[in-house]
Amino acid sequence: MSERLGLTEAISIALGGMIGGGIYAVLGVVAGITKAATWFAFVLAGVVAACAGYSYVTLNTMSDNQGGSVSFVQSFVGNSTLAGMVGWTLLFGYIGSMAMYAFAFAEFTMWFDAVPTSFASLPLRPVLSVVAVAAFVGLNLLGAQATGSAENVLVAGKVGILVVFGVLGLVYATMLEPMAVSMGTSKLASFSPVMAAAVSFVAFQGWQLLFYDQDSISDPVETIRKAVYVSIPVSVLIYILVAVVTVNLVPQAITKHPHTALVRAGQQMVSPWGVGAAAAVVISFSAILSTGSAINATLFSTAHFAEGMVSDGLLPDRITSEDHDEGVPPRTVLVIGVVTAAFTAYGSLNAITSFASLAFIVVFGSMSLLAFRQRDQEAVTGAIPAVGAVGAFGFFPLMLYHLYTKEPGTFYMVVAIAAAVIALELLYFERETIEEEVEAFESEVASAADGVFGNSDD
Repeated sequence: MSERLGLTEAISIALGGMIGGGIYAVLGVVAGITKAATWFAFVLAGVVAACAGYSYVTLNTMSDNQGGSVSFVQSFVGNSTLAGMVGWTLLFGYIGSMAMYAFAFAEFTMWFDAVPTSFASLPLRPVLSVVAVAAFVGLNLLGAQATGSAENVLVAGKVGILVVFGVLGLVYATMLEPMAVSMGTSKLASFSPVMAAAVSFVAFQGWQLLFYDQDSISDPVETIRKAVYVSIPVSVLIYILVAVVTVNLVPQAITKHPHTALVRAGQQMVSPWGVGAAAAVVISFSAILSTGSAINATLFSTAHFAEGMVSDGLLPDRITSEDHDEGVPPRTVLVIGVVTAAFTAYGSLNAITSFASLAFIVVFGSMSLLAFRQRDQEAVTGAIPAVGAVGAFGFFPLMLYHLYTKEPGTFYMVVAIAAAVIALELLYFERETIEEEVEAFESEVASAADGVFGNSDD
């Protein structure tokens, strides 16, 4: 591997972040909301993500302090507290994403007959998810990370399997077992695809991880620009293909087995050749590798992201180690791993997916708004970030409404998580003001006490 990543590696990392875990984890959840119009939900989310990508690329071009969302807020707004709150929101979004990948990792692992669904009357899914997180924490602590060339091969394999899956599915539906392929046109004018797009938004994060590691990328501004503009449309096309095939081939699996609907569709479409079981194994194994690599890559990048926030005074310095060698900071990896394990062990897939999507909706919308504010600059085309901001901030209330009306349990869990995160942010960034007020209050109480006791002595 060369010392710096080139365009091919950058595209692979961006595609791996999106396709690596997103399609396997959220397809069933999204299809459960809007059924045959699932493909359209991915289109809507992809358009907003592409506009956010343009905003990131533009801000990165204009900024002297390259490094992603937090750096952009510091450069163009100059408010460290706001930058820190954006960073914390994004950090918990990444943790939610890893928890979602770990959830899907366990679901696909349990697809194999040799793996039981419970042990000693306890469900095995949370255990497998936590073990997956722990394993990749261990790999990061040992310094293991995929080289650029290995990432190219891995992503090519994942994309290849999904493309073959989609093509064979269309052949099956139109030639082997002719059926009317539904595109859900009756739902295109309804709110369900928009709500589903909001939930699916977590499947379009990953490309922005490139902005946190620009020191290791050749000609980073131009390389990242090209990688973002290639990876998002390619992901959208693959999501469309997979969604159309899965929803049409196994609509019943969307309701009964949403987490593994992709495997069931693959099993059915090659059944005429008598290799349905083999296809299920291939897709399941691909999903395990994909979700696992997504955990590893996101954990690695998130640890560096958090370390940068510590350096800027936006996170407590206790979560990192000052004397660590080159590579990921061990203590930071452990802290992130523990929080991720707690998320994936105690949360539902819907709650985890919804929280992570909301976090990225807020941050991507904010970066689009920030880029729109720079529309007077020659490098900025104002209409594109405007679409990104309106789309993202439009997704937010619709998603909350959907959760409140359709999944109240998930809604209250997401609200509780969000409230806890905001409270932690305010306590941390306003700690000096709080300390001053507490000291002032203690001083007043002491003065009042002295006055009372002084009067009583008299």
